[in-house]
Amino acid sequence: MPVTLASLVQHSALKLTVRAGEDRLDTPVRWVHASELADPVPYMEGGELLLVTAMTLDAADGEAMRRYVRRLAGAGVAGLGFAVGVNYDDIPGALLEAAEAEDFPLLEVPRRTPFLAISKAVSAAIAADQYRAVTAGFEAQRELTRAALAEGPAALLARLASYVDGWAALYDTSGAVVAAAPDWAVRRAARLTGDVERLRERPAPASAVVGGTEDRVELQSLGTGRRVRGALAVGTGAPLGTAERYAVHSAVALLTLTTERSRSLQAAEQRLGAAVLRMMLSGQPDPARTVAGDLYGGLLDAPFRLLIAEPGGEPDPGAEHPAHALAEALESAASRAAESVLTVWESDDRLVVLAADGGAVALACEPYTERETEEAGVVVGMSASAGPVSAAAAYKQAEQALSVARRRGRALVEHEELAAGSVLPLLADDAVRAFADGMLRALREHDATGRGDLVASLRAWLSRHGQWDAAAADLGVHRHTLRYRMRRVEEILGRSLDDPDVRMELWLALKATEAPLPAPAPTSGPGPVPNPASERGPLP
Repeated sequence: MPVTLASLVQHSALKLTVRAGEDRLDTPVRWVHASELADPVPYMEGGELLLVTAMTLDAADGEAMRRYVRRLAGAGVAGLGFAVGVNYDDIPGALLEAAEAEDFPLLEVPRRTPFLAISKAVSAAIAADQYRAVTAGFEAQRELTRAALAEGPAALLARLASYVDGWAALYDTSGAVVAAAPDWAVRRAARLTGDVERLRERPAPASAVVGGTEDRVELQSLGTGRRVRGALAVGTGAPLGTAERYAVHSAVALLTLTTERSRSLQAAEQRLGAAVLRMMLSGQPDPARTVAGDLYGGLLDAPFRLLIAEPGGEPDPGAEHPAHALAEALESAASRAAESVLTVWESDDRLVVLAADGGAVALACEPYTERETEEAGVVVGMSASAGPVSAAAAYKQAEQALSVARRRGRALVEHEELAAGSVLPLLADDAVRAFADGMLRALREHDATGRGDLVASLRAWLSRHGQWDAAAADLGVHRHTLRYRMRRVEEILGRSLDDPDVRMELWLALKATEAPLPAPAPTSGPGPVPNPASERGPLP
């Protein structure tokens, strides 16, 4: 335990007597300092036992002593040792009154006790306390090491929490709580995820102290590189002592070693996973299961989703790759749910994930569906639910969804969304728009001369599936006028409107470049491909 004024008073060789501040003798003493200056405060750091003989002090001056003691107390000086039998046979009443008024510890030092003896006693006590702390720290390190090797991180946390008389928690790379001790600390640790997230943004190693009404929490990052691989939280009722700090540092080292060892295993799993994925995509699920063994559980047998993720823009060279953050979040979600997940980096910028359909990984992706690519920093395509024999088809679906997500500026698009929705949003592409503009340019140039409204007439005619009367009524013209306009469209484009491919291309070109006209009467709904010519009658 640290040296205190009480331990010095109890030191039989020093013969110190307490004259004031009896209820503050538990104050720790950091050092001993002798000074005869009228104001030694500028040269003090706090926590010292100041020794004086009052050679230059007027210790009988009440006002001077009140200022003197008040300055010492304000500077955090632990106490004052006054030598009697040198300049004063006894401690002057003015000094006693001032010390009592401030409740400031005042010790009487007998003439036969040299100041050097007090300094040696304090120095020896500090050295002994440090030795005890180091010895206790080494013992704690051995205990923590045994727990980590025999039972894993959870046992290490339990030993650490007991040693510091508090609680401890381990966070993964996503900031989620992996384990905590005692059990009640899980809820307390979960409230610090925001602080852990801010710690992860700093290069490792990093630390932070979070103060609260309940306790004092120290956060320590885990990892040896720039990227933080996890975090350790230690909550106590008071600042850590030397021995406790040794134990925390030992826990950080052991957990970091565990993390780095896990990275080596992950690298091996990456190579194995890449081989398994290649087999799955080449239509060889049985060899893939043989190679994977029990590594991925039943993932390769049950329905799964396949995800492909790429950066949403040009990655910042100094920032974490956004797809890495996504991979860690998905792996953490799978780990918490005790699910298997296959993550493979096809390249530095392309991540492929195979995860159980409807599992924790798929749920972890849901927040990305509401985000923009620029905000998330990543673009993701997700396949529909697939089985082992259709892995190649799922890969193609994920690529198609990825392409649509990039064009729409969405962080994530599911292939099922494309199949269930309209084809028109897929036309939001510069190449499609350029084709549409080129196809309709001649008609627009004709309309610009004021010799007719061919584009609007073409839209009305196509939306009515070639029904002359209904389309003419929508335009407010005679059907013969409409027939004439459609002949002009054919002449200008050099293409026949009897060709269903031509009608389809023209309809999609109109949809890609113009806002739609008001919906026609409910007797006949619009469609991208008109009905056969037999239903509309031949062009004259």
